[in-house]
Amino acid sequence: MTDQPTGLVTPVFADPDVVALFNDIFDRYRKERSPRQADVEMDRDLWRQLDDLGLTRLSAPEASGGSGASWAEAAALLSVAAAAAAPVPLAEHDVLGAWLLDTAGLPHDGALRTVCRPDPGGAATDVPWARCADAVVALWRDDRDRWLVADVPAARLAVDGHRNLAGEPSDTVRFDRADLAAGVEVPPSVVEQFHLRGALARTAQVAGAMERVLEVVLTHANERLQFGRPIGRFQAVQHLVADIAAETALARAATDAAVARAAASDWQDPGTLFAVGVAKSCAGHASSVVVRGAHQVVGAIGTTLEHELHTLTRPILVRRGEFGSVHQWDETITRLAASAGHDGLWTLITTGRSGQVPEEVRA
Repeated sequence: MTDQPTGLVTPVFADPDVVALFNDIFDRYRKERSPRQADVEMDRDLWRQLDDLGLTRLSAPEASGGSGASWAEAAALLSVAAAAAAPVPLAEHDVLGAWLLDTAGLPHDGALRTVCRPDPGGAATDVPWARCADAVVALWRDDRDRWLVADVPAARLAVDGHRNLAGEPSDTVRFDRADLAAGVEVPPSVVEQFHLRGALARTAQVAGAMERVLEVVLTHANERLQFGRPIGRFQAVQHLVADIAAETALARAATDAAVARAAASDWQDPGTLFAVGVAKSCAGHASSVVVRGAHQVVGAIGTTLEHELHTLTRPILVRRGEFGSVHQWDETITRLAASAGHDGLWTLITTGRSGQVPEEVRA
């Protein structure tokens, strides 16, 4: 199969020169990476390269050692990395972990981090890349209903290794409650923004991966011959490809709109909740069409270790359900629409402003 550049990863609100840099880095990575394995391991060499370029803390303020880029560039990086199926914790380390540390006034020493929200007993499940991290940033609610941010070294954690559907590390982490209780208190608004940031980060990853899926499908449809002509000439295949393209474009448009709103207001616009909810819903529903259609076009070879397709579709199915399932975000949008009422529905659609933050975002 011919390698194609990841040129269709096109978040529109990020600096095009910066996006071109991201595409160049990850296109080279995609072409040169080691043979694929069923279990995904973090690529330490890639992480060091990104760290040397200042991309592992792209969105963190320069005063705390970051690169000071906007959320538009951070989301673009997540999209491009996801399009290359790059096994590195950019979202967890930068836009979530580093942000929590900065918000709580805690130092960041450059060590690799992931994030989680432990339960009252101090356990957290499905923590991405926990076994690879030097420390875990925990957002925890204590017995007095306070929210605390704690930065806990890996040496003080009990980590049980598990993997998600994509084969990536997705571990169970157990904290000493004393370490969590020693954290810095933050207001509930931090919890709400953490949930929204995580949801939008995952949506950016899903959108980027789907854009690469579209490239893979187009290449296959143009190169695979059946009955003496490319399968892309058959109407049934064209319908599948058209559906994939349309749903991918919808997910990208909704994602970019949410990113633009968050970046313009530094997450202070009350309409960000609605924008993120629409993006999460659109990308989640689109993923079903894209994944199903892509595997129909490519066929059984798309599930083999040697083929690229499954390295994209499996993470898509994982990411769409993190930081709220598709169903939960559909319900959130519905409640916002209901609270807006007949007179306020158009205002909700155009500005995103309506009602209060639903409980699942606060919880």
